Amino acid sequence: MSGLLYFVPTPIGNLEDMTFRAIKVLREADYILCEDTRTSGVLLKHYEISKPLKSYHLHNEHQATDKIIKDLQEGATIALITDAGTPGISDPGYLLAKACSDNDIQMVCLPGATAFVPALVVSGLPNNEFLFAGFLPPKKGRQTKLKQLAEEKRTIVLYESPHKINTTLEQIKLFFGDDTKISLSREISKKFEETKRGTIDELIDFSKSKTLKGEIVLVINNTK
Repeated sequence: MSGLLYFVPTPIGNLEDMTFRAIKVLREADYILCEDTRTSGVLLKHYEISKPLKSYHLHNEHQATDKIIKDLQEGATIALITDAGTPGISDPGYLLAKACSDNDIQMVCLPGATAFVPALVVSGLPNNEFLFAGFLPPKKGRQTKLKQLAEEKRTIVLYESPHKINTTLEQIKLFFGDDTKISLSREISKKFEETKRGTIDELIDFSKSKTLKGEIVLVINNTK
């Protein structure tokens, strides 16, 4: 009888965002897959969880997946976590989910922390229909992607890093227009959580006026 793979969300900031069920699953798993054993080790120590940790990240997932599938086929219960948030959402997880699907292995994804949902809710922008686009291509294809997104007549949600945010905002102005309304959220669930809302020009001025830190979520109103 095949085993079970759990996708377990972990806090994106505040450790109290961990759910009771997530803690229970991690305690009962045969082993835990994680991006960085040092980062995940801090979380597990905080909740007094003592289970073997195995690295599973973007650079080794192709090599590691076959062995994980074999363990699952032999009946193992395995939990996958990432450094923060829900596995598979702009983080490792898709390749393993596909392999489990291809091999008829049961999967369960626990509900929990992810950055874009809180940012979308507090943006004050239309959220009845939206497109989550994750991170833009780092270089090649970046402007092509933005041009495609600008043709979508719904709210767009993007992730961005602090060192690219100024360039990205300027590119949004270029492709989406000067009258675009936008929301920028950062450090979600952390001590210095902050959301800034306004026109694209106001957000450009805000971003240039200070050094932004932490993962950034942009919510763009393109329903006009």
